[in-house]
Amino acid sequence: MSTPLRILVIENHEVTAKFISLFLQRSGHQVTIVPDGHSALSRDDLAKFDAILSDIGLPDVNGWDLMRQLRPRTRAYAIAMSGFGDEADVQRSLASGYQYHLVKPFVPAALEEALRNAEPQP
Repeated sequence: MSTPLRILVIENHEVTAKFISLFLQRSGHQVTIVPDGHSALSRDDLAKFDAILSDIGLPDVNGWDLMRQLRPRTRAYAIAMSGFGDEADVQRSLASGYQYHLVKPFVPAALEEALRNAEPQP
């Protein structure tokens, strides 16, 4: 098992959010789920998270714009999730502040790989 992390999951699809949360919790991580960008932006505890896992297709803001707004408030390792994974999508994710781009549907081994570079925040 990797070092336990505090992870913020931003995902509006309830089943996907629950599946990801269960997987992460079984791996020993502490998980908080929010359903949209507004809920993430309104949190006053963003600095406590070690990693952020965010959908790109959120109902109120796209994940790229969301990360541009979150990045000044957190040093968390950020992972984008999207149904799209061509090179332009990956580059757009990296340019907006994510360190990793995962393609949906969710694959546990790919998420484990993505989290390998995340480190606990002080």
